[in-house]
Amino acid sequence: MAVKGDASSDLRALQNSFQNMKVEGKSDDASKKASFTYNAERVLGSGSFGVVYQAQVVETGESVAIKKVFQDKRYKNRELQIMKELKHPNVVELKHAFYTSGEKPGETYLNVVMEYCSDTVYRVMKHYSKMKQPVPHIFVQLYSYQMGRACAYIHAVGICHRDIKPQNLLVDGHTHALKLCDFGSAKPLVRGEPNVAYICSRYYRAPELIFGATDYGFVIDIWSAACVSAELILGHPMFPGESGVDQLVEIIKVLGTPTREELMAMNPNYTEFKFPQIKPHPWHKVFRSRTSQEAVDYISKLLVYDPKLRPTGLQCCMHALFDDLRDPNTRISSSKPLPEHLFVFSKEELAAMDADMQRKLIPAWVAQKAEKGKTP
Repeated sequence: MAVKGDASSDLRALQNSFQNMKVEGKSDDASKKASFTYNAERVLGSGSFGVVYQAQVVETGESVAIKKVFQDKRYKNRELQIMKELKHPNVVELKHAFYTSGEKPGETYLNVVMEYCSDTVYRVMKHYSKMKQPVPHIFVQLYSYQMGRACAYIHAVGICHRDIKPQNLLVDGHTHALKLCDFGSAKPLVRGEPNVAYICSRYYRAPELIFGATDYGFVIDIWSAACVSAELILGHPMFPGESGVDQLVEIIKVLGTPTREELMAMNPNYTEFKFPQIKPHPWHKVFRSRTSQEAVDYISKLLVYDPKLRPTGLQCCMHALFDDLRDPNTRISSSKPLPEHLFVFSKEELAAMDADMQRKLIPAWVAQKAEKGKTP
């Protein structure tokens, strides 16, 4: 969503159609009459989906991101429907949506207005790579934990993102709050209903997708999140590949050849599998010697063939890798405390926790602070 492209012509077209344009009473939600003026400032990304650009709300001075996509009048936009249902500190916030006319008669575009974040995990990694430095351990912890929170929440409300990758993880440059964005591939998963297997960007695709599974579950997002965490540590994608087979070879080089049982767990219909027997590569040798034992253990628990053995989003957050974040003395830097929302759980997340999980995920000092806030 936030990959830059050479799209100056897109920006000119957008500025022509949006600059100083009043969007009045054209909100997607008829109950909310809105009147805003948007000034297009720069293109953040463009692709087959449409264009995403940064704009300023003239009335408030606020920066927003606007995703402009062609709207087929026969269908509702699934991305918009999903975003309307989501409210969580680790999910990008939908602010507004409106329609505009295209150049051709009857052509309609949907414009989805979202909060703007200054960075992405992709850009953060690129920054450290240019400086030939590893991403600081505190950022590996912070971003990985918040990916777990985002997954826990969207999965609790029945949504699978299906395209978690560094470009779709926004970062607030000041607080280091992480927000999952771009729900263009997202879908409510219903047990028993088939889904397309060709989903998710290369490098981050779970092995069951490469094996053509159509009855996959929410844990394809957990695999993707683990690939992003591994990339934060390594400084490059863990499983690069130009094709599905390439990708599989890269995965097998690390995890070893899947057993027949693991293959059945990924896709019971995929029986023709002729790969040489390769032993798994020891996890501690996959990463640099300086990598913390907790980080290596975390990745090894998530990147497993059998989808049933992968942890849920909340189980990810319970891992010892994040114990530092639960320490009241931890700071990002001497002047920067941790983001406040780390331990403020949604009702959906709380409903998925048992007593042991609550004790682990809500530190005593946070619970005490909450209790003090309640007392009149």
